[in-house]
Order: sequence, then C-alpha cells, then structure tokens
Amino acid sequence: MRESGRASDEMRPLTLERGYLKHAEGSCLVKFGDTHVLCTASLETRVPPWLRDTGKGWVTAEYGMLPRSTHSRMDREAARGKQSGRTQEIQRLIGRSLRAITELEGLGERQIRIDCDVIQADGGTRTAAISGAFVALVDCMRYMRDAGLIETLPISEPVAAVSCGLVDGVPLLDLDYEEDSRAGTDSNFVLTASGGIVEIQGTAEGAPFSEEELLRMMRLARIGCDRIVAEQKRTLGLK
Repeated sequence: MRESGRASDEMRPLTLERGYLKHAEGSCLVKFGDTHVLCTASLETRVPPWLRDTGKGWVTAEYGMLPRSTHSRMDREAARGKQSGRTQEIQRLIGRSLRAITELEGLGERQIRIDCDVIQADGGTRTAAISGAFVALVDCMRYMRDAGLIETLPISEPVAAVSCGLVDGVPLLDLDYEEDSRAGTDSNFVLTASGGIVEIQGTAEGAPFSEEELLRMMRLARIGCDRIVAEQKRTLGLK
C-alpha cells in the first residue's frame, strides 16, 4: 500500500473535461490526481515549409509550466529567453505521440498546433499532457469536419500515456511527485488503444533495472493506458 492508499496497479483519480476554453477549436483540462494540464488544439491553414505542396498536414506541440505550478515559483521560459532541454524534449514527445495515430494526408495542407500548459504539477505532467491532448485533437478534427474541411476524422485509434517506476524495488503505476523523487527507475509509456507501443522512456537513477522489471512496469502501463483510453472514449463518445 502506498502513502496515497493506492494499490501498486492503481492510478490516481482521472478526469478529462472537454471544451474547457471558449475560443480553441479543441480543448481539454486533464487531471491525474493533483497534476492538472490544460491542453488546447488550434487549427492553422499553413504547414511547415517542407510540407508545402505535398497534400499532407502536420500536428505539432508546445509544452510549458506555469510559474507556480510547483512548490516554489519558477521563471517563465519566455522571460529567460530560452526553452530548457526538458521542455523541448517533452513537446517533441507529445507531437510524436499524436502524429503516430494521425493520418496526416487526411488533414490536407493544414496544421494542428497543440499547447499543453501545466497548471499544477505533482508528477507525470508529460503523460497527462499526451492523454489530454488526444481529446483536444479529436475535438479540433470534429470542428474541421463540421466546417466541411474534411469528411472523416483522420485518426486511427486513441493514444494515451502513463508513468511507471520502481520505488524501493516495487513497480508502481502512475507515480506522483513524492514517489517519482524516490524512484530507483522512472519510466514513461505511450501506448495506443490496441496495445501498440509509440514510445518507452526508461531511466535507472541508480542501479540498472532488469528486463523482467521492465516487463513488470510494461504490464502496469497497459493497465493504466487501458483505463485512460476508456475515459477518453467515454468523454468523446467514441465506441
């Protein structure tokens, strides 16, 4: 039993609130326990230069943390004039995860820009961002369909992400900050609804972890992503 009272294979309370912002073509406020991330999807009628005249669209992402999303205030990266390596790595991960399940030809020469802003952080911000961004992306595509820009939604299946780790040698699902700070191994899994692997990030903070430990975390991740996908489908009214 963890300090939170959760079992090792139990996620934090999960909520997905669609249409959180008035003006965005798609938006979702996602909560993994005390980690809250606002995800928006904005439609743009241009694509990056390398995609012009190809008939393909693009999905890209930006990520940021508000100054008091953590225990002490951090400076805005815009004020520092430079994004951290962590920020760049996370927003690239979000973009890759969404493009993996998007049929880019189906967008036409249009770009959907995803913005993920961490309002409150308690571990797992990148996994919450990916899971909420999928909801915002689908609603943006529904906007395009309703506007007559596309006929069908160019998405193959849902995608979700969750963290797992080894804390005192025990594999745990969906780490909060306290658990993450003590984890001997920290990992993030991005999986599709059908069980396909989009990306696995795993790091040993001390001693190396074994293949069996990786597989145990993988099994937990599948439990978590199945739970997230079920909530995504319920929220979006998907079958």
